[in-house]
Amino acid sequence: MKLPSFLQKLFTFYREGFRNMTVGKTLWIIILIKLFVMFVVLKIFFFPNYLKTNFKDDKSRADHVRQELTIKNN
Repeated sequence: MKLPSFLQKLFTFYREGFRNMTVGKTLWIIILIKLFVMFVVLKIFFFPNYLKTNFKDDKSRADHVRQELTIKNN
């Protein structure tokens, strides 16, 4: 029975903390922008989908991955 009350107090604690921040809000915005750049922009430009561009169907992709995993280890 105390768990929902505890979670409510915890949520209220963090909400009030973020609401009263001054420098912290700016830092969180910088962190979110950096995460966006790392996961979206870098993926689009530097990590193309090799399997989708070089193989037509799922079976040929799976065969290629299986072959690379088994042959490369020997």
